[in-house]
Amino acid sequence: MSRFVTVAKAEAVPENRAVIVEVEGRSIALCRVANDAIYAIDNVCTHDNGPLGEGVLRGDRIECPRHGALFDVRSGAAKTLPAIKPVRSYHTRVADGEIQVDLESAE
Repeated sequence: MSRFVTVAKAEAVPENRAVIVEVEGRSIALCRVANDAIYAIDNVCTHDNGPLGEGVLRGDRIECPRHGALFDVRSGAAKTLPAIKPVRSYHTRVADGEIQVDLESAE
């Protein structure tokens, strides 16, 4: 069952950047990649709880600002050490100019 929640205006997330939002007690990084797709992952590095949303977004990967671990923003998969566990990812959609995150789709 899906439960989409509006979390931000689409214009609030610039291309090739991440923006952190708080929704229902969760800190989520919204990431807009070059093809204009918007992805959502938990805003916490699985290596040491670093704030992923403050990292640099390069293509479909975001770099943790603390130790440089890379995560795929599409799936949450850890791509480089020191992280070995994925971060939770969420399905997203844009409706009427607003980003919505499916809080039930957490993987």
